[in-house]
Amino acid sequence: MTNDLTALAQQDGWHVEDRAARVHYSGATDRYSIEYYHPSECVLYWKVPPTDVEGAAVPVARSAVPDPLRARIREDLAAADIDPEIESRTL
Repeated sequence: MTNDLTALAQQDGWHVEDRAARVHYSGATDRYSIEYYHPSECVLYWKVPPTDVEGAAVPVARSAVPDPLRARIREDLAAADIDPEIESRTL
């Protein structure tokens, strides 16, 4: 595990798996899974279906993600000494 992943794992809700870290967020109506990939230094957002609906998570554009959630992800990255601008990087 790299130092940045170790530091990110210390942030609230983050879990590390191999070369990536993931956190889940549940808002009033929407659920998201956010993933940071260390090798490519990128963040992906996935919209997760409600628990009472079958289906798979689907990737979503950053423009569809609530600004407060994006801000929280940037704060977590910065706290882990990862450049928060990575959050806005497109693939």
